[in-house]
Amino acid sequence: MKTIRYKSAGGIVAQKDVLDHLPAAETFLLLLDRPGRNEVRLPKGHIDPGERAEEAALRETSEEAGYGDLRILADLGRRTVEFDYKGAHYIRQERYFLMELLSPRQITRPPKDAKQFQVLWEPLGRAGEMLTFEAERLFVADAVEALRELPHF
Repeated sequence: MKTIRYKSAGGIVAQKDVLDHLPAAETFLLLLDRPGRNEVRLPKGHIDPGERAEEAALRETSEEAGYGDLRILADLGRRTVEFDYKGAHYIRQERYFLMELLSPRQITRPPKDAKQFQVLWEPLGRAGEMLTFEAERLFVADAVEALRELPHF
């Protein structure tokens, strides 16, 4: 079986009092529903050659979720994930950053991302349990702890 190794970066986006359609004074996290694979995920993607992890995380999160006004609040670290998919064994180093949504300004998503991902805003206390994969649930737990230390969340 062929082994494929790569690095990815993504964002755990928090918002409080930014989006009018969500209850005020409650913190929500951004998740992505991917109905074609029956998954609920966090936004992330490949780190391109010469790109810093922070840059990749902001780019991938914006592309997949459609929000263009994000700020990194904290580095949540790395985890290595291994899985088999379509006859290959993948070893992916995942790195996540806690991000804040600064405004509701949206960007045009690439058609592929717009087609496969639907944005969900879930309450802080429930977001982690909705995720399909354990590694992402662990990153959300880290994000919740980091958010507790920030005065505006």
